[in-house]
Amino acid sequence: MKEFLEIYDQNRDKIEFFIQESLKNIGSISIYEKNKFAEVFDIFPSLELVYLVNKTTKNQISPNIYKNKIDDKAKNKDRSHLISKLEFKDTNIAFSTPYISSATRSNCITVTIKENDSIIFLDFRIDVLLERLNLIELHKPFHKATKLFYMLAGFSMIALSTFIILYSLYDFIIFVLFKDGIELEIIFKPIIALTLGIAIFDLAKTILEQEVFFKSYSKNSRVETKMITKFLITIIIALSIEALIVVFKIAINDYDKMINALYLITGISLILIALAVFIKLTKNKV
Repeated sequence: MKEFLEIYDQNRDKIEFFIQESLKNIGSISIYEKNKFAEVFDIFPSLELVYLVNKTTKNQISPNIYKNKIDDKAKNKDRSHLISKLEFKDTNIAFSTPYISSATRSNCITVTIKENDSIIFLDFRIDVLLERLNLIELHKPFHKATKLFYMLAGFSMIALSTFIILYSLYDFIIFVLFKDGIELEIIFKPIIALTLGIAIFDLAKTILEQEVFFKSYSKNSRVETKMITKFLITIIIALSIEALIVVFKIAINDYDKMINALYLITGISLILIALAVFIKLTKNKV
């Protein structure tokens, strides 16, 4: 939801102007109370909750009215703490900052209107509001399908990284306990496997965070840069460890093939230089 809040903050003036003008066009809101604000809900698909508070007593004088239900539990509750935070404009309309609604558990903003002896509270759901204003795109069937795919891929990668880590530790323990002697390579191989496991897990975590638990609807270059950087750094560490093993093996057994180790180290150095250039360019772009 962080991205939704950023988009809302960037377009706050336009959104507030749109809501304010739309409310002016439909006239008095209180006249729709007899029909449980059905017409208002039809006009504003992002509207999820309406209730009225008495100006004088500051107690809620209506139930919580949703589009498809009514909740009487909130009636007669003291709403003075909400009213004290309101800053009404000359038009008798006040807008809250985004928050998580205790009634619906969704991210919303509240628009309050003074009419007669009442203050009308209208809660608008932020993601639906942004969608209606074409600030984000929510294609629900496609979103569900892609979310399911990313979920399957992400959790599969986590399972694979877990298997790699456990198997490397198992192989190392079995070698130490049941085989004679120990080689330097046997120590470094689990380290490489653990490093690759971390890289795969980190990539899976980023995919799940961005595409499953929070779907990103616009490109966030900082997140993508961070993901690529962390992944490449992990790969560089794994390759560097492998290069170190190659150097030791060649130095001990086959010194005349040391040029191959040089090629590997040179390749790693080129990747490191490319990563440094990439970080530099992305920082300048941001």
